[in-house]
Amino acid sequence: MHLDLTPQQQTAQAEFKAFTHQVIAPCADGADREEKTPPELISKLAHHGYLGATLPSNYGGGGMDLITYGLLNEAIGQGCSSLRSLLTVHIMAAQALLKWGNAAQKAQWLPRLATGEAIAAFGLTEPNIGSDAQHVETTAEREGDIYILNGCKKWITYGQIADVFLIFAQCDGKSAAFLVEKNTPGLSITSISGMLGVRASMLAELRFDHCHIPCENLVGQVGFGFSCVASTALDYGRYSVAWGCVGIAQACLEACLHYTSVRQQFGTYLKEHPLIRQLISDMITQTKAARLLCYQAGYLKQIGDPKSIAETSIAKYFASTAAMKAASDAVQIHGANGCSPAFAVERYWRDAKIMEIIEGSTQIQQLTIAGYGYQEYGAAIAPKTGPIR
Repeated sequence: MHLDLTPQQQTAQAEFKAFTHQVIAPCADGADREEKTPPELISKLAHHGYLGATLPSNYGGGGMDLITYGLLNEAIGQGCSSLRSLLTVHIMAAQALLKWGNAAQKAQWLPRLATGEAIAAFGLTEPNIGSDAQHVETTAEREGDIYILNGCKKWITYGQIADVFLIFAQCDGKSAAFLVEKNTPGLSITSISGMLGVRASMLAELRFDHCHIPCENLVGQVGFGFSCVASTALDYGRYSVAWGCVGIAQACLEACLHYTSVRQQFGTYLKEHPLIRQLISDMITQTKAARLLCYQAGYLKQIGDPKSIAETSIAKYFASTAAMKAASDAVQIHGANGCSPAFAVERYWRDAKIMEIIEGSTQIQQLTIAGYGYQEYGAAIAPKTGPIR
């Protein structure tokens, strides 16, 4: 694994940072307060080709390598976790379609998704189903050349503005995935507001009341829904969120380096107090460690190593907990100011908490990582002469 960025990756990273500093960061607090992403911000994201970052050039995408895509998520995540979540779910749906969609579906949707002409959202979570996603309660029944969808999806990121949804349902006891357009009769979309964090991500609840979905909107085959289509999307989602968490941690670190250099207590700057330095040193170390785990996951994904799935879970687990720790310490360092919306660390803390829940909670990642550990190391540690009694 090479830890040095290529000249092309360095150039892209500088571009991403400049875009975030000039375009995203000035809008982030306002978007959080209004619980809405400005349309012009999404248009600028699309104009730069970021919504089609990982899609192949023959569909109008940027063909971006996965390390560069990670750097994009870190930069945008540092500026606004809500906008980064748009990048996440949009590309989750696009990548799942790229791998599992048929030729007609790809031709119809991927060029539009690549340019941002259409926005995609990912519909898996339900009111009664979160981590146990393979047992969704939404149903799809085939009647002739259509499927009839009934059920509900909740907490759908950017569901308020998406043009097409990748929806998962049970069909004859098997998981299936469908493309559902926003104007489909029987689909009602209700905005969700007042959430703890990522408030500008325009969450929605989707209700399907006898929605008629053409058979050609089935992605893959019946039975492929969770194990294939959703798994592909979720792997990209975890990777994106992990890098976004590095962005949050970096934002917390930079905010604290500035604040402790200008704020005085007991006649000296905060940065001179030993306990403040301890918090800062932990923040630096955990941010760097999280970034290295993301590099490792991205490198393995880029070369097609099967271990990339486990490494992505490890990166997401560590980076999300590191971001939460960094945000909590940042609020502590800022004191009462850290509890005020006048300081961005208050938003970072709320957004970081969400990162420990989405795309597989901390506890689900721990179970997954432990499972991989027993697979990888189990033979080496198995008793040689039978069980110990």
